[in-house]
Amino acid sequence: MLGETQNTARQRTSIVLLGLAFALSACSPAAEQREPDTTPRFSAPALQIDSGTIIGEPNNNALRNAYFGDLHVHTDYSFDAYAFGTVATPYDAYRYAKGDAIAHPAGFQVRLRQPLDFYAVTDHAMFLGAVKAAADTSTRFSQEPHVQSLHDLNAPENLNTGSLQARVEAFTGFLPDTLNRVTSGETDQRILDDIAKNAWADTIAAANTHYQPGEFTTFAAYEYTSSTNQRGNLHRNVIFRDTDKLPVMPFSRFHSQNPEGLWDWMDAIRAQGIEALAIPHNSNGSNGAMFMMVNWAGEPIDNAYAQQRIRNEPLVELTQVKGTSETHPLLSPEDEWANFEIMPFRVATTLYSEPKGSYARDALRKGLTLQDNGMTNAYQFGFVGASDTHTGAASLDEDNYFSKVGLLDSNGGLRGSEPLSAGDAELITAAGRVQVKDIGGEKYASGAYESWGASGLTGVWAEENTREAIYNAFRRKETFATSGPRMKVRLFAGYGLSDNNLANANELSAAYAAGVSMGSEIQAEGDSAPTLLAWAAQDPNSAALQRLQIIKGWSVDGESFEQVYDVACSDGGSVDPVTHRCPDNGASVDLSNCAISENLGAGELKANWTDPDFNEEQRAFYYVRALENPTCRWSTWDALRAGATPREDLQTTIQERVWSSPIWYVPNQG
Repeated sequence: MLGETQNTARQRTSIVLLGLAFALSACSPAAEQREPDTTPRFSAPALQIDSGTIIGEPNNNALRNAYFGDLHVHTDYSFDAYAFGTVATPYDAYRYAKGDAIAHPAGFQVRLRQPLDFYAVTDHAMFLGAVKAAADTSTRFSQEPHVQSLHDLNAPENLNTGSLQARVEAFTGFLPDTLNRVTSGETDQRILDDIAKNAWADTIAAANTHYQPGEFTTFAAYEYTSSTNQRGNLHRNVIFRDTDKLPVMPFSRFHSQNPEGLWDWMDAIRAQGIEALAIPHNSNGSNGAMFMMVNWAGEPIDNAYAQQRIRNEPLVELTQVKGTSETHPLLSPEDEWANFEIMPFRVATTLYSEPKGSYARDALRKGLTLQDNGMTNAYQFGFVGASDTHTGAASLDEDNYFSKVGLLDSNGGLRGSEPLSAGDAELITAAGRVQVKDIGGEKYASGAYESWGASGLTGVWAEENTREAIYNAFRRKETFATSGPRMKVRLFAGYGLSDNNLANANELSAAYAAGVSMGSEIQAEGDSAPTLLAWAAQDPNSAALQRLQIIKGWSVDGESFEQVYDVACSDGGSVDPVTHRCPDNGASVDLSNCAISENLGAGELKANWTDPDFNEEQRAFYYVRALENPTCRWSTWDALRAGATPREDLQTTIQERVWSSPIWYVPNQG
């Protein structure tokens, strides 16, 4: 950075200040920590790091197994996570994914109900490791005069909500002060580069330490944090296939705030034998910018743009803690289930986000119109889910939700799910962004946190639990997303497919042999409609399934449309041929104790389905959505545990769901 022109320095200043706005708006103050849950299920063993790198042998299954994981996890190397009180390392994060308990920043222990199959630590490339280094008084960087207030930030005596205002004040100055000192030459850029390189090397080492082929898979990965000038989220997680050859530093917004710059870099390293893909996330908070029909310069996207984008971004993160990005009620008014865990804000703000251009189904429809105009489909992507945890630990269960941002949302009062005490209300009001509002005569914290969710997970169908097999599943888009439970879903399309028991090996083998799986295209065969085989199975540890749906999108002369079809019903119900809906199965929730209906719903739903409105000349996509019976939302669980009435303005129940990646129908070219 030394020797930059004044104009370049100003540009860099602008970039970092945008990063500052991102960080600070997320740093909302919080109230005092309540006594943690200390039930035995959360007891933690002593910290022991396995120094081995590879153990276990793969077990190959040609018909592919379902594996579940999280591709969006932050640890203490992320500048914001460390500021939130996170001290979990990448090693801790992988231990957690394998089933160990680790410490939450608020002091209690957290543990998954069952281990995951794969995990990727994705710390922010921007200022990677810098805040942690500033807090550590043994480092050279900590001696810089502008970081003194960060010293010992996460010492045990400071890990409490009483420290939040001081954290915000210290962190407020860190990003602009650091940038200004670097551009002026007062701070040597090489110090920060060395910190980032060392943090990146340690992140890779953690992934290699915990990789167990056949048992548990890790990926070298990081987060690229671009945004628009209007605070629209354009973040991506970059996932590398291998760890034997990697860049010495990640590409960050300091290299370019334009995502097209990231794709250029990915193309360049791919030419050097370094394979990676990027996964956009929180498109719901992009203010319409994630799936636009223009490029960064505001020009209509061309075929080169479309080809480069889909080459580098074959997947989209559909759900995570900061809301679901499938669709929005304003975009899908005929979809009764479109209003699912909607976060209405741009990321890390309370500014409302424009729905159009922000949701995946809308983007899928846009992709069809690009093809109508003779272009490559830039939005022919598959679906994944993730947590975006900033504690190292994915929070996936409604009844054990500990949220995302450490000390800032570590209890129900801070999350807005239970009433605030007078003292907590005063603290929140004094410290910043989070508001306090009266609801039913009680004071509640109000901001973005109450719209967050206990989500989500990525599912893949892969031959074995190895980097190669799982990464190949990413590339062919044989992936699915869940809102948290480990539901499984499969989708095939073909001509002449008749059996739909995809849990049977022989019939599954026939489906692979005679059809295409999710993530693929199916070419037209005359005027025949393809048969779709759809199948979903419940998570044995969650509620039963209520209905199985197929979502269709299609285009006519550059205009797109959509339709939701129920294709299988639980409890003996039949799909109405006019409305394409199952009858309500009567499942309910007792809001006094969150008990759910017994003996209602299905463990498995399947359908052999042909589109009743098929037109062989129309491009189309199809994907599966399966819904559970209703259960209590995390905010209801919080309220009941606090002896409070659930908030009247929040959803009290939730229908967890799973989404398959689409299959695209390609008509004959006439």
